[in-house]
Amino acid sequence: MPDTLLFAMEAALNGLTAGIMYALVALGFVLIFKASGIFNFSQGVMALFAALTLVGFQTGQVPFAHLINAVFGTRVHHFGWNMPTLMAIPATILVMILFAWLVERIVLKHLVNQEPIILFMATIGLAYFLEGLGDIMWGAEVKRLDVGIPQGMSGAVDDLTFGWFGYGFYLDTLDLYALAIAAVLVTGLVLFSQYTKEGRALRAVADDHQAALSVGISLRFIWVLTWSIAGIVALVAGIMWGSKMGVQFSLSLIALKALPVLILGGFTSIPGAIVGGLLIGVGEKLFDFFMQPVIGGATENWFAYMLALAFLLFRPQGLFGEKIIERV
Repeated sequence: MPDTLLFAMEAALNGLTAGIMYALVALGFVLIFKASGIFNFSQGVMALFAALTLVGFQTGQVPFAHLINAVFGTRVHHFGWNMPTLMAIPATILVMILFAWLVERIVLKHLVNQEPIILFMATIGLAYFLEGLGDIMWGAEVKRLDVGIPQGMSGAVDDLTFGWFGYGFYLDTLDLYALAIAAVLVTGLVLFSQYTKEGRALRAVADDHQAALSVGISLRFIWVLTWSIAGIVALVAGIMWGSKMGVQFSLSLIALKALPVLILGGFTSIPGAIVGGLLIGVGEKLFDFFMQPVIGGATENWFAYMLALAFLLFRPQGLFGEKIIERV
Protein backbone atom coordinates (compact mmCIF):
# COMPACT_ATOMS: atom_id res chain seq x y z
CA MET A 1 0.00 0.00 0.00
CA PRO A 2 1.42 3.46 -0.89
CA ASP A 3 2.94 5.39 2.01
CA THR A 4 0.76 8.45 1.30
CA LEU A 5 -2.42 6.42 1.71
CA LEU A 6 -1.17 4.88 4.96
CA PHE A 7 -0.29 8.31 6.37
CA ALA A 8 -3.71 9.61 5.31
CA MET A 9 -5.41 6.68 7.05
CA GLU A 10 -3.42 7.38 10.21
CA ALA A 11 -4.41 11.07 10.04
CA ALA A 12 -8.07 10.12 9.57
CA LEU A 13 -7.94 7.74 12.55
CA ASN A 14 -6.46 10.47 14.74
CA GLY A 15 -9.12 12.82 13.39
CA LEU A 16 -11.84 10.45 14.58
CA THR A 17 -10.50 10.48 18.12
CA ALA A 18 -10.00 14.27 18.06
CA GLY A 19 -13.57 14.63 16.86
CA ILE A 20 -14.84 12.67 19.84
CA MET A 21 -13.08 15.14 22.13
CA TYR A 22 -14.84 18.02 20.36
CA ALA A 23 -18.16 16.17 20.57
CA LEU A 24 -17.88 15.77 24.35
CA VAL A 25 -17.98 19.56 24.67
CA ALA A 26 -20.74 19.93 22.08
CA LEU A 27 -22.99 17.53 23.99
CA GLY A 28 -23.38 20.03 26.82
CA PHE A 29 -24.46 22.72 24.37
CA VAL A 30 -27.06 20.40 22.84
CA LEU A 31 -28.58 19.55 26.23
CA ILE A 32 -29.01 23.20 27.25
CA PHE A 33 -30.33 24.16 23.83
CA LYS A 34 -32.92 21.37 23.90
CA ALA A 35 -34.22 22.57 27.28
CA SER A 36 -34.18 26.34 26.80
CA GLY A 37 -33.68 27.03 23.10
CA ILE A 38 -30.52 29.06 23.74
CA PHE A 39 -26.83 28.62 23.07
CA ASN A 40 -25.08 28.21 26.43
CA PHE A 41 -21.96 30.33 26.08
CA SER A 42 -20.73 29.15 29.49
CA GLN A 43 -20.40 25.45 28.62
CA GLY A 44 -16.66 25.65 27.98
CA VAL A 45 -16.09 27.46 31.27
CA MET A 46 -18.20 24.82 33.03
CA ALA A 47 -15.76 22.18 31.74
CA LEU A 48 -12.86 24.27 33.05
CA PHE A 49 -14.51 24.85 36.44
CA ALA A 50 -15.37 21.15 36.82
CA ALA A 51 -11.77 20.15 36.04
CA LEU A 52 -10.41 22.76 38.47
CA THR A 53 -12.73 21.51 41.21
CA LEU A 54 -11.77 17.89 40.59
CA VAL A 55 -8.04 18.69 40.84
CA GLY A 56 -8.70 20.78 43.95
CA PHE A 57 -10.45 17.86 45.65
CA GLN A 58 -7.77 15.39 44.56
CA THR A 59 -4.92 17.49 45.94
CA GLY A 60 -6.72 18.57 49.11
CA GLN A 61 -6.49 22.25 48.17
CA VAL A 62 -8.31 24.75 50.37
CA PRO A 63 -10.94 26.63 48.32
CA PHE A 64 -10.42 30.41 48.23
CA ALA A 65 -7.02 29.93 49.89
CA HIS A 66 -5.51 33.06 48.30
CA LEU A 67 -8.46 35.19 49.41
CA ILE A 68 -8.43 33.75 52.94
CA ASN A 69 -4.69 34.32 53.29
CA ALA A 70 -4.95 37.89 52.01
CA VAL A 71 -7.79 38.78 54.41
CA PHE A 72 -6.59 36.99 57.55
CA GLY A 73 -2.84 36.98 57.00
CA THR A 74 -2.65 33.18 57.12
CA ARG A 75 -0.64 30.77 54.97
CA VAL A 76 -3.14 28.01 54.48
CA HIS A 77 -3.10 26.27 51.09
CA HIS A 78 -3.84 22.56 51.60
CA PHE A 79 -5.72 20.45 54.11
CA GLY A 80 -2.79 18.03 54.34
CA TRP A 81 -4.58 15.10 52.73
CA ASN A 82 -5.45 13.94 49.23
CA MET A 83 -8.90 12.74 48.19
CA PRO A 84 -9.00 9.50 46.14
CA THR A 85 -10.21 9.93 42.57
CA LEU A 86 -13.22 7.65 43.18
CA MET A 87 -14.36 10.08 45.89
CA ALA A 88 -13.29 13.28 44.12
CA ILE A 89 -15.37 12.62 41.00
CA PRO A 90 -18.70 12.15 42.88
CA ALA A 91 -17.87 15.21 45.01
CA THR A 92 -17.31 17.25 41.85
CA ILE A 93 -20.61 15.99 40.42
CA LEU A 94 -22.36 17.24 43.57
CA VAL A 95 -20.71 20.64 43.09
CA MET A 96 -21.95 20.82 39.49
CA ILE A 97 -25.48 19.86 40.61
CA LEU A 98 -25.33 22.60 43.25
CA PHE A 99 -24.14 25.01 40.56
CA ALA A 100 -27.12 24.02 38.37
CA TRP A 101 -29.53 24.65 41.25
CA LEU A 102 -27.99 28.07 41.94
CA VAL A 103 -28.15 29.03 38.25
CA GLU A 104 -31.86 28.21 38.14
CA ARG A 105 -32.52 29.86 41.50
CA ILE A 106 -30.64 33.09 40.87
CA VAL A 107 -30.77 33.54 37.08
CA LEU A 108 -33.14 31.37 35.07
CA LYS A 109 -36.31 31.61 37.15
CA HIS A 110 -36.40 35.36 36.47
CA LEU A 111 -36.13 34.83 32.71
CA VAL A 112 -39.06 32.50 32.04
CA ASN A 113 -40.55 33.10 28.57
CA GLN A 114 -38.07 35.85 27.79
CA GLU A 115 -36.53 36.34 24.36
CA PRO A 116 -33.71 33.87 23.52
CA ILE A 117 -31.22 36.72 23.16
CA ILE A 118 -31.79 37.66 26.82
CA LEU A 119 -31.08 34.11 27.95
CA PHE A 120 -28.02 34.02 25.70
CA MET A 121 -26.68 37.23 27.23
CA ALA A 122 -27.26 35.72 30.68
CA THR A 123 -25.05 32.74 29.79
CA ILE A 124 -22.29 35.12 28.62
CA GLY A 125 -22.35 36.84 31.99
CA LEU A 126 -22.43 33.47 33.71
CA ALA A 127 -19.35 32.36 31.76
CA TYR A 128 -17.26 35.32 32.91
CA PHE A 129 -18.52 35.01 36.48
CA LEU A 130 -17.69 31.30 36.60
CA GLU A 131 -14.23 31.89 35.15
CA GLY A 132 -13.50 34.51 37.79
CA LEU A 133 -14.90 32.26 40.53
CA GLY A 134 -12.66 29.41 39.39
CA ASP A 135 -9.63 31.71 39.53
CA ILE A 136 -10.43 32.96 43.04
CA MET A 137 -11.45 29.55 44.31
CA TRP A 138 -8.65 27.35 42.96
CA GLY A 139 -5.94 29.65 41.56
CA ALA A 140 -4.83 30.39 38.00
CA GLU A 141 -1.75 28.17 37.73
CA VAL A 142 -1.70 25.22 35.33
CA LYS A 143 -2.62 22.01 37.12
CA ARG A 144 -1.94 18.37 36.28
CA LEU A 145 -5.02 16.15 36.16
CA ASP A 146 -4.64 12.39 36.59
CA VAL A 147 -7.66 10.14 37.06
CA GLY A 148 -5.85 6.93 36.22
CA ILE A 149 -6.52 6.88 32.48
CA PRO A 150 -3.38 5.67 30.69
CA GLN A 151 -1.78 7.92 28.09
CA GLY A 152 0.77 7.53 25.36
CA MET A 153 0.89 5.42 22.24
CA SER A 154 -1.54 2.51 22.09
CA GLY A 155 0.51 -0.65 21.67
CA ALA A 156 -2.56 -2.64 20.61
CA VAL A 157 -3.34 -0.29 17.72
CA ASP A 158 0.30 -0.19 16.73
CA ASP A 159 0.58 -4.00 16.66
CA LEU A 160 -2.75 -4.43 14.87
CA THR A 161 -2.06 -1.91 12.11
CA PHE A 162 1.51 -3.15 11.70
CA GLY A 163 0.15 -6.65 11.16
CA TRP A 164 -2.35 -5.42 8.59
CA PHE A 165 -0.35 -2.79 6.69
CA GLY A 166 3.27 -3.26 7.74
CA TYR A 167 3.12 0.18 9.34
CA GLY A 168 2.10 0.92 12.92
CA PHE A 169 -0.37 3.78 13.43
CA TYR A 170 0.21 6.15 16.32
CA LEU A 171 -2.91 6.61 18.43
CA ASP A 172 -3.07 7.95 21.97
CA THR A 173 -4.58 5.55 24.50
CA LEU A 174 -6.37 8.48 26.15
CA ASP A 175 -8.26 9.11 22.90
CA LEU A 176 -9.42 5.49 22.81
CA TYR A 177 -10.82 5.85 26.32
CA ALA A 178 -12.54 9.06 25.24
CA LEU A 179 -14.14 7.14 22.38
CA ALA A 180 -15.51 4.47 24.73
CA ILE A 181 -16.70 7.02 27.29
CA ALA A 182 -18.43 9.08 24.62
CA ALA A 183 -20.23 5.99 23.31
CA VAL A 184 -21.57 5.16 26.78
CA LEU A 185 -22.49 8.80 27.44
CA VAL A 186 -24.36 9.27 24.18
CA THR A 187 -26.22 5.97 24.56
CA GLY A 188 -27.36 6.97 28.03
CA LEU A 189 -28.43 10.46 26.95
CA VAL A 190 -30.39 9.16 23.95
CA LEU A 191 -32.20 6.59 26.10
CA PHE A 192 -32.95 9.27 28.70
CA SER A 193 -34.25 11.70 26.08
CA GLN A 194 -36.43 9.20 24.24
CA TYR A 195 -37.76 6.82 26.89
CA THR A 196 -38.16 8.76 30.15
CA LYS A 197 -40.87 11.16 31.28
CA GLU A 198 -38.25 13.76 32.13
CA GLY A 199 -36.73 13.46 28.66
CA ARG A 200 -40.07 14.10 26.99
CA ALA A 201 -40.71 17.00 29.34
CA LEU A 202 -37.34 18.42 28.37
CA ARG A 203 -38.37 18.49 24.70
CA ALA A 204 -41.70 20.10 25.58
CA VAL A 205 -39.98 22.87 27.51
CA ALA A 206 -37.70 23.56 24.55
CA ASP A 207 -40.71 24.02 22.26
CA ASP A 208 -42.71 26.44 24.41
CA HIS A 209 -42.16 27.48 28.03
CA GLN A 210 -45.71 28.67 28.64
CA ALA A 211 -47.32 25.64 26.99
CA ALA A 212 -45.15 23.30 29.09
CA LEU A 213 -46.15 25.14 32.25
CA SER A 214 -49.84 24.94 31.30
CA VAL A 215 -49.76 21.12 31.23
CA GLY A 216 -48.10 20.83 34.62
CA ILE A 217 -44.44 20.51 33.67
CA SER A 218 -42.17 22.11 36.26
CA LEU A 219 -39.94 24.40 34.24
CA ARG A 220 -37.64 24.99 37.20
CA PHE A 221 -37.11 21.26 37.79
CA ILE A 222 -36.39 20.63 34.11
CA TRP A 223 -33.84 23.45 34.02
CA VAL A 224 -32.07 22.19 37.15
CA LEU A 225 -32.04 18.66 35.72
CA THR A 226 -30.73 19.81 32.35
CA TRP A 227 -28.00 22.02 33.75
CA SER A 228 -27.01 19.22 36.15
CA ILE A 229 -26.62 16.76 33.26
CA ALA A 230 -24.76 19.41 31.24
CA GLY A 231 -22.49 19.92 34.25
CA ILE A 232 -21.72 16.19 34.40
CA VAL A 233 -21.00 16.18 30.66
CA ALA A 234 -18.78 19.21 31.21
CA LEU A 235 -16.91 17.27 33.91
CA VAL A 236 -16.31 14.39 31.49
CA ALA A 237 -15.04 16.82 28.86
CA GLY A 238 -12.89 18.60 31.44
CA ILE A 239 -11.36 15.29 32.56
CA MET A 240 -10.47 14.23 29.03
CA TRP A 241 -9.13 17.60 27.89
CA GLY A 242 -7.47 18.33 31.25
CA SER A 243 -5.70 14.96 31.20
CA LYS A 244 -4.52 15.70 27.67
CA MET A 245 -3.29 19.30 27.98
CA GLY A 246 -3.40 20.15 31.68
CA VAL A 247 -6.05 22.12 33.54
CA GLN A 248 -5.49 25.70 32.44
CA PHE A 249 -7.78 28.61 31.70
CA SER A 250 -7.31 28.27 27.94
CA LEU A 251 -9.36 25.08 28.37
CA SER A 252 -12.49 27.22 28.24
CA LEU A 253 -11.69 28.09 24.62
CA ILE A 254 -12.51 24.55 23.50
CA ALA A 255 -16.11 25.79 23.48
CA LEU A 256 -15.29 27.68 20.30
CA LYS A 257 -14.42 24.44 18.51
CA ALA A 258 -17.84 23.09 19.49
CA LEU A 259 -19.55 25.73 17.33
CA PRO A 260 -18.79 24.12 13.94
CA VAL A 261 -19.58 20.72 15.45
CA LEU A 262 -23.06 21.95 16.39
CA ILE A 263 -23.60 23.59 13.01
CA LEU A 264 -22.85 20.33 11.21
CA GLY A 265 -24.68 17.98 13.56
CA GLY A 266 -27.59 20.20 14.57
CA PHE A 267 -28.22 22.13 17.78
CA THR A 268 -30.95 19.78 19.00
CA SER A 269 -29.47 16.35 18.25
CA ILE A 270 -27.36 14.34 20.68
CA PRO A 271 -26.20 11.84 17.99
CA GLY A 272 -25.66 14.84 15.72
CA ALA A 273 -23.05 16.20 18.14
CA ILE A 274 -21.06 12.98 17.77
CA VAL A 275 -21.39 12.84 13.99
CA GLY A 276 -20.52 16.52 13.68
CA GLY A 277 -17.48 16.05 15.90
CA LEU A 278 -16.26 13.12 13.83
CA LEU A 279 -16.72 15.05 10.57
CA ILE A 280 -14.84 18.05 11.93
CA GLY A 281 -12.04 15.93 13.40
CA VAL A 282 -11.45 13.83 10.30
CA GLY A 283 -11.91 16.78 7.95
CA GLU A 284 -9.37 19.03 9.63
CA LYS A 285 -6.76 16.26 9.88
CA LEU A 286 -7.09 15.20 6.25
CA PHE A 287 -7.21 18.78 4.99
CA ASP A 288 -4.05 19.60 6.93
CA PHE A 289 -2.36 16.44 5.66
CA PHE A 290 -3.08 17.06 1.98
CA MET A 291 -2.93 20.87 1.89
CA GLN A 292 0.03 21.53 4.19
CA PRO A 293 2.57 21.15 1.37
CA VAL A 294 0.54 23.61 -0.72
CA ILE A 295 -0.51 26.37 1.68
CA GLY A 296 1.57 25.68 4.79
CA GLY A 297 0.52 24.48 8.23
CA ALA A 298 -1.86 25.70 10.94
CA THR A 299 -4.94 24.87 8.86
CA GLU A 300 -6.58 23.09 11.82
CA ASN A 301 -7.12 26.47 13.48
CA TRP A 302 -9.59 27.67 10.84
CA PHE A 303 -10.70 24.72 8.68
CA ALA A 304 -13.59 23.73 10.97
CA TYR A 305 -15.09 27.21 10.82
CA MET A 306 -14.78 27.41 7.04
CA LEU A 307 -16.45 24.01 6.70
CA ALA A 308 -19.27 25.10 9.01
CA LEU A 309 -19.72 28.34 7.04
CA ALA A 310 -19.99 26.40 3.78
CA PHE A 311 -22.41 23.95 5.41
CA LEU A 312 -24.70 26.79 6.51
CA LEU A 313 -25.32 27.67 2.87
CA PHE A 314 -26.87 24.29 2.10
CA ARG A 315 -28.34 22.94 5.36
CA PRO A 316 -28.47 25.61 8.10
CA GLN A 317 -30.34 23.32 10.54
CA GLY A 318 -27.54 20.71 10.49
CA LEU A 319 -27.57 17.06 9.50
CA PHE A 320 -29.79 15.95 12.39
CA GLY A 321 -31.36 19.24 13.43
CA GLU A 322 -35.08 19.99 13.31
CA LYS A 323 -36.27 20.71 9.80
CA ILE A 324 -37.19 24.31 9.14
CA ILE A 325 -40.78 24.41 7.89
CA GLU A 326 -42.18 27.78 6.88
CA ARG A 327 -45.59 28.57 5.43
CA VAL A 328 -45.26 30.71 2.31
